[in-house]
Amino acid sequence: MIKFFKKLFARPETQPDNVTTAPLSEQQIESIVQTQGPLYDLQQLNAGAGQSTGKQRELNEDSLLSITTTLAGNSGNLPFGLYIIADGMGGHQYGEVASNAAIRTMGGLILGKFHPYMFDLPTKVMDESIQEIMLAGVKDAQNIVQHEAPGSGTTLTAALVLGRQVTIAHVGDSRVYVVRPDGRVEPITRDHSLVRRLEELGQITSEEAAVHPQRNVLYRAIGQGDALEPDIFTVPFPQSGYLMLCSDGLWGVITEDDISKAVLQAPSLHRACQNLVTAANTAGGPDNISVILVQMLG
Repeated sequence: MIKFFKKLFARPETQPDNVTTAPLSEQQIESIVQTQGPLYDLQQLNAGAGQSTGKQRELNEDSLLSITTTLAGNSGNLPFGLYIIADGMGGHQYGEVASNAAIRTMGGLILGKFHPYMFDLPTKVMDESIQEIMLAGVKDAQNIVQHEAPGSGTTLTAALVLGRQVTIAHVGDSRVYVVRPDGRVEPITRDHSLVRRLEELGQITSEEAAVHPQRNVLYRAIGQGDALEPDIFTVPFPQSGYLMLCSDGLWGVITEDDISKAVLQAPSLHRACQNLVTAANTAGGPDNISVILVQMLG
């Protein structure tokens, strides 16, 4: 172990004058991947994120959090990822304060719960279920937003990946999608919006919902009301697919076909996220745009 750390922190040897180094381009990386094939001995998460104020807003009221880790050793490995998007309610005072407070509060609580389990002695045992932890995070976010940004509100959509399981906590109309390798794009969250409720009741069609004048009206949001009922559920991580979190500044202006092409044709998740943001801005960029893409390798 001592030899390992000496090697890790050793001063690099002087290189010959005729040797130059430079970062690999995306084309070079893609060429290596195509040549060697997708062989991964270590199961791990790969994630990218993108964000823009949009073309018609002066202030960015979206906030996002993306944390990806892998803890590996002789006893196996544990991919761990926490991804959160919050969209501060436009037209309300301190929307950006609400969204930022929500992700920091929920993210801090979840990481605090898992830190002893992941990094302390292996005898540590969690005394709460993952869904209970996610619920506690939502409740803490509700309390802090009501205190720090009274009268404001925000959506809050979080995905906690532990191994091959994903636990979702969802309030509002930011969404989680699964993007399949065959191009299918499937939402796995349900919007807490007026038009979505009218659509579920059969009073309007999906086409009418897309252009309804009250399509941005939420009946459930962080910071609004006394009683909050988030949707919390656990699903398997998509096999050979992608998990995508986004605000309505993305899904509200580009089609699922556009989403599929941007994700599946990009050489990397970071480029895919940038392509999605660019597509939303090209479509007018009427709102703030946030997106996170996550893939399981191995």
